[in-house]
Amino acid sequence: MKKAETTHLDFDNVLEKVPHIYPKSAVYKFFGFSLFGIFMFFISITLNGKKTIPLDHLVTFIRTQFSSVIVYYILIIVIAGAIYPLYQKTWNKSIVEMVISALKIIGAIASVLVVFNIGPSWLLAEDMGPYWYKSLLTPIGVLVPIGAIFLAMLVGYGLLEFIGILVQPIMRPIWKTPGRSAIDAVASFVGSYSIGLLITNRIYKEGKYTTKEAVIIATGFSTVSVTFMIVVAKTLDLMDIWNLYFWVTFLVTFLVTAISVRIWPIRNISNDYYNNMDGDKEKIVKENRLQHAWKEAMQTAEKAPNLWQSIKENVKDGLVMAMGILPTIMSIGLIGLWLVNHTPIFDYAAYLFVPLTYVLQMAEPLIVAKAAVVNLIDMFLPSLVAVESAIETRFIVGTLSISAILFFSALIPCILSTEIPISLGKMIGIWFVRSILTLIIVTPIAYLLL
Repeated sequence: MKKAETTHLDFDNVLEKVPHIYPKSAVYKFFGFSLFGIFMFFISITLNGKKTIPLDHLVTFIRTQFSSVIVYYILIIVIAGAIYPLYQKTWNKSIVEMVISALKIIGAIASVLVVFNIGPSWLLAEDMGPYWYKSLLTPIGVLVPIGAIFLAMLVGYGLLEFIGILVQPIMRPIWKTPGRSAIDAVASFVGSYSIGLLITNRIYKEGKYTTKEAVIIATGFSTVSVTFMIVVAKTLDLMDIWNLYFWVTFLVTFLVTAISVRIWPIRNISNDYYNNMDGDKEKIVKENRLQHAWKEAMQTAEKAPNLWQSIKENVKDGLVMAMGILPTIMSIGLIGLWLVNHTPIFDYAAYLFVPLTYVLQMAEPLIVAKAAVVNLIDMFLPSLVAVESAIETRFIVGTLSISAILFFSALIPCILSTEIPISLGKMIGIWFVRSILTLIIVTPIAYLLL
């Protein structure tokens, strides 16, 4: 009798060690959808002499083939975005909401004037309204909803959980975020910060990030894409040292994030989950990491809704996000550009950073200080400030424009349009901290390597 019991117990132990056999449909969904999502977001291919990710090629194709339609599609999104806070009755929830809502209306009016070529000459100048509408509103307005289609494949069928467990030993100790946040970071750098935020917002609402984790990811990983970094490098004439510029900027950006999560204002942000839900806490895995990653991925793929349902939800989120950010990009960008070109306000504001730039013994401290302040308005404007400077100054400004991350023309309105509860004041505080840390870290690197 005792022998039989022992045999039975041994058999149970063996059964526990046998991996669960998942349905073939879960395996197919994991590999099929995840690999296609990786291809669309992360694999650069060359078409018509341009090397970029397939999603960017698709967006470029749509913008080229349907350019006349896209102009009015963007206009509809902008107008809808201006009306949406009034329809939702959220425009007067706070002073910040009232200001943002007013800016959205201004952005909608400016867009109508630009599209129909009526209004003041300063607005219709080629480097003002038309530039902002074509170069910023159009790519984002097309990219976000289309990217949302493939985003469903990237994050909905187990890849997030699989990668998350594999990189857990790196993400949690260094950046205090779950392993799954690695997908957000890569999506932003390779694709777009708007896509990265779309991922972050969705996962936060699912209870897989705390508020603090969502803020860290939104303000620390949601930088501009590699393709836009190339635009900055070309403007600053840094393409001859592109590899150096890219890798230094990459390392500085994530080093700054690692420091900023441990100090004010991020350190004091709540660790609660969305709407005070219990949250889907990431399991800390210490052994058999690959096996656990596979198990989590299969369980997610098994429970995942059908692809069409995921696409519908993501496209809806993408359209709402586009409506939230496009009108503010237009208004804030134009206001910032006009202030830079026609007033001395940023020359005076630059003195906020002048003491630091002098302490760091920069060759052109005033230019770097002005670029740092202008960066809060838009990440491309610093390049225009430093375009004729020495190479060390251009390198510092080019790195700063990426590493500071937060700016009013796009990313800050992007974050405000999500469910992540972070105030405008804290975002400005994070921008200031990131700017200071970036200058301290990149300045000696620039003068040592160049």
